Amino acid sequence: MSAAIITASALSLVGLIASFMLGYLPVTLDGLPHAGLAIFVTLVTLFTHCMAMFYLIGKGRAVRDAISEGELISDAGSRVSALRAPVFKLSSLAIALTMVTGIIGGGVDTGVLPGLLHATLALVAIVANSAAFWRISMALNESSRIVAEVNRDLGISQ
Repeated sequence: MSAAIITASALSLVGLIASFMLGYLPVTLDGLPHAGLAIFVTLVTLFTHCMAMFYLIGKGRAVRDAISEGELISDAGSRVSALRAPVFKLSSLAIALTMVTGIIGGGVDTGVLPGLLHATLALVAIVANSAAFWRISMALNESSRIVAEVNRDLGISQ
């Protein structure tokens, strides 16, 4: 599951960058390819961040339950829980910026808002999503190491 989340996060980041670049290409369809890709990628991005956050919640619970049931003395539960805070902060920021960028994009499409505002927000959203991708990757890799440690302590071979 970790690999799927990391892959989806990487693909959504690539999609955001591609959508940004597509917004500057001269097209004859009034921005339809840019808007279509942006709507799809925005949904995938939001889903991916939510999936990562819920996965870390579940992983923390699973580790705490395994420690309790195995009667281990370990700080692994608190270490997995500590991985959540940075991911939640960056993912929430990336979600908010991505959503606002999309909403503002609708205003640009109707001619109500300037394109520069949308482009600036898009760049900030891409940076936030890049930081969230890095943090998600680090957290999921570390949680896998912690799970392997708990499994080793429980005598479970992998």
